[in-house]
Amino acid sequence: MRRILTFALALWAAFVGTMTSSKAMEVDLELVLLVDVSRSMTERELEIQRQGYAAALRSDQVYHAIQSGLLQRIALTYVEWAGTQEVIVDWSVIETRGDLEHFADALTVRFDPTLRRTSISEALIYGAAMIESNAFEGLRRVIDVSGDGPNNLGRPVLLARNAVLSKSIIINGLPLMTREGLGGLWHLEDLDVYYENCVTGGPGSFVIPVLDWRDFAEAVRRKLVLEIASTSEPAGIIPAQYAAPMPSDYDCMIGEKIWDQYQDYWSEP
Repeated sequence: MRRILTFALALWAAFVGTMTSSKAMEVDLELVLLVDVSRSMTERELEIQRQGYAAALRSDQVYHAIQSGLLQRIALTYVEWAGTQEVIVDWSVIETRGDLEHFADALTVRFDPTLRRTSISEALIYGAAMIESNAFEGLRRVIDVSGDGPNNLGRPVLLARNAVLSKSIIINGLPLMTREGLGGLWHLEDLDVYYENCVTGGPGSFVIPVLDWRDFAEAVRRKLVLEIASTSEPAGIIPAQYAAPMPSDYDCMIGEKIWDQYQDYWSEP
């Protein structure tokens, strides 16, 4: 009898463990905001980014987008990345205006110095891992990545993108084409096309280029509304390139090649 009781208790413990390890809350959207803070970004740009996201989160449009969802709540996290990643605001449930205000306030508490090189690929893998291991079950799962240059560190960006897409996670992009600070060294005239061909993907994915920092907050607001209120239909896709699109054989290793050329230049006697 004691053996039967012990066995039953063990089964119950295993069942409870399984239940507690499963995702606890359903949400309309799991959204990772991956924001570039690499060395090419100035302190002014860092502050513009934080303030821009805070302003967008406080907007009526973002709140109404959340309210339009089936469950009327999303899970949101804000991560800054360069060669490494740092979680600035961890996963938070966003349902009310108060939730949005609290998240926005957390973004503007401090502004950090810039970090190192640009690894979009490792940022994508990090974002996917955050989605896979969180305490939510989203009807949609999205990574939103911004940056002012191409990948130049870590695994090739196409490998990372494909790995993320295989997990049914959509990737959207916010290429920063502003030519400020050290970003000019790595500037791609067609960074938005790079993002379209090499970084983003999934049903309804889109790219919104930022050509002037004065437009940043509005671009973020527009992007968040599309992501939060989006369906799987591609009707909301924003054309990536404001000029003619590049061919499908776009060189997704261009960032690594630019870095190698830069290193060779400075190593010459």
